[in-house]
Amino acid sequence: MLDDFLVRAALAGLGVGLAAGPLGCFVVWRRMAYFGDATAHAAILGVALALFFNVSVFAGVLVISILVASLVSTLSGRGLGIDTVLGVLAHSALAVGLVAVSFLEGVRVDLMAYLFGDILAVSRMDVLLVWLGGAGVIGLLMWRWSALLIATLSPDLAQAGGIRPEREQLILTLALAIVVAVAIKVVGALLIAAMLIIPAAAARPLAQTPGRMALIASAIGGLSALGGLGAAWQFDTPAGPTIVCAAALIFAASAAVGLMRHRLG
Repeated sequence: MLDDFLVRAALAGLGVGLAAGPLGCFVVWRRMAYFGDATAHAAILGVALALFFNVSVFAGVLVISILVASLVSTLSGRGLGIDTVLGVLAHSALAVGLVAVSFLEGVRVDLMAYLFGDILAVSRMDVLLVWLGGAGVIGLLMWRWSALLIATLSPDLAQAGGIRPEREQLILTLALAIVVAVAIKVVGALLIAAMLIIPAAAARPLAQTPGRMALIASAIGGLSALGGLGAAWQFDTPAGPTIVCAAALIFAASAAVGLMRHRLG
């Protein structure tokens, strides 16, 4: 069955959508959208280094994503404005990565595939990495769910309850790096942040509790991946951007439902 490239693409997209949804809820709650952007943009540098040292692209992207995310967390606590730090790192990492790729000799790199994704070209190993990484992220969030929620709502309350907010931030950093590493082949470095933010934002008007929001966001992420892939096949459009467009349409419908509820209630 996995010899069919459309089946592999659907499985990869579904795996990314299911994992990105719950993690995206924390990105939205903590207002870390630019944080996710910076980490995703740094993935291109990870691709360049992986190709240079002839190692797995997944491993290169994962290492660089963790390093950049950790650097952002460290610098944001040193008196520097977080928006400034994220702005500098997001654009610098992307630029350095693109320049580094241009210096690779004897290696043919399809930059468009890494920038916007190439889900139709995923291999069996890519599908396996997506699902292993996605399962790891979901397991990590389930394991630390209560602590992450308390640290997100009130760091002071978390410390009073014996929870270290810094440790929970580190867990989110690791989860974000894993999602970036597994998603770069599916939607590309420039669209990963959209798959984190849009499903979570679409789930917010439809949920009354954080747990339900995470579940709905996961479902929306998976539905966006499958719906976008189907639309891309039907209309011959780029798969990665079409997946994000599908998520945006669901967000628009969700926002309309939320607005109607507000007016009626």
